[in-house]
Amino acid sequence: MTEPRETRIKRMKMRSMRRGIKEMDLILTAYADRNLSSMDEAGLDTYDALLHENDQDLYQWVSGQASPPEPLAELIADIAQTFQK
Repeated sequence: MTEPRETRIKRMKMRSMRRGIKEMDLILTAYADRNLSSMDEAGLDTYDALLHENDQDLYQWVSGQASPPEPLAELIADIAQTFQK
C-alpha cells in the first residue's frame, strides 16, 4: 500500500523534529517546514533517505566539516544554505 503524500510529509516532519541531537532537530525541522510541501516525489525520496542517516554524520555534512555522499550532496547543500540564513 502506498503512503499518501500528505501522510508521508507529516511523517517526515515528525522524524525531522525527533532526532538524536538537538542541533539536527532544529536544522531539519526548519528545513522540513519550509520545503517538504513543495518537493516533488524524487525530492521527498531523497529527504526520506537522509532521515535514515546518523545525526553525527548529518551535522558534519551540514556544517561543512565533512563531505556528504554524492546522492545526498545537493540536498545537504540546500539544507546548509537554509541553516545559515
